[in-house]
Amino acid sequence: MNQRTLLRRGFTDLDDLGDTVLDHSTHVKDPIHGYIPLSEDMLQIIDTPQFQRLRSLKQMGTSYFVFPGGSHNRFEHCIGTAFLAGEVVQGLAKRQPELEISVRDIRCVTLAGLCHDLGHGPFSHVFDNEFIPRAQPGAQWSHEMGSEMMLDHLIDDNAIDFLDSADIAFIKQLIRGTTTPMRDEKMFLFDIVANKRNGVDVDRFDYVQRDCYNVGEPSSYDFSRLILNSRVIDDEICYNQKEAFNLTEMFHTRYSMHKRVYSHRAAKAIEFMIVDAMLIADPVLHISQAVTDPRRYQTLTDNLLYEIERSTEP
Repeated sequence: MNQRTLLRRGFTDLDDLGDTVLDHSTHVKDPIHGYIPLSEDMLQIIDTPQFQRLRSLKQMGTSYFVFPGGSHNRFEHCIGTAFLAGEVVQGLAKRQPELEISVRDIRCVTLAGLCHDLGHGPFSHVFDNEFIPRAQPGAQWSHEMGSEMMLDHLIDDNAIDFLDSADIAFIKQLIRGTTTPMRDEKMFLFDIVANKRNGVDVDRFDYVQRDCYNVGEPSSYDFSRLILNSRVIDDEICYNQKEAFNLTEMFHTRYSMHKRVYSHRAAKAIEFMIVDAMLIADPVLHISQAVTDPRRYQTLTDNLLYEIERSTEP
């Protein structure tokens, strides 16, 4: 591979390109992004029980009971988010070589996008926003904390050896998001997966578009234009002023989805009933205790509802 090709791909680590995050071994067809390339690193993560668990977690939680088209899962959302994370960081590396974005940066940002939802519980936000606060009052727990726990478990349980301790810590922080300067890390990279400055990140790009597509709601914003018109200024990802309306449309679409879909009164009623069922079952099934036990948490999926229904316990 010649230097011109390397620069076109946005690499600055010219000495360590033997096996990069862009050495894709396979592709998957996605309805939102088309053919998504998967690197060997990504496949090692995807082909684990901890990641495959995401196939059994509906992206839209209880909204699926009201909008049957919303049957997509966290599994494909995470793959889509990883793809967009890679597109953003590689695009910045290509357009702004002075940023000195390394192969490690590309790999860690992409894997953070892939693993950012590993910690979601049954029925997604119902679990961490409604069930856990009532099952364990005062507990400071979020699905991001669950993602960090499950990432550690995934790495240990499957002997993942291509990440060192510094890489793992970096990926966790990218998942958690931060606005506090991190030693030896580029702050703008934390704007990509979980942007705590303004909420404009690839997680939102993917789920808003994916949810709209599956429930048949219109979406008029174009995340690909936002990605193409992004630059780093003062260590922060910024967008061309001509994209102001596009950004407004993204937030308007998200607001519309909350009003029409996510907070639909029937979906909320079902949510309350499911939480009540989980609270009644918790003393027997010890559901809430799983948040500190990754092996137990790995078994928690939307199938929990059927487990409760099948239980013969009084």
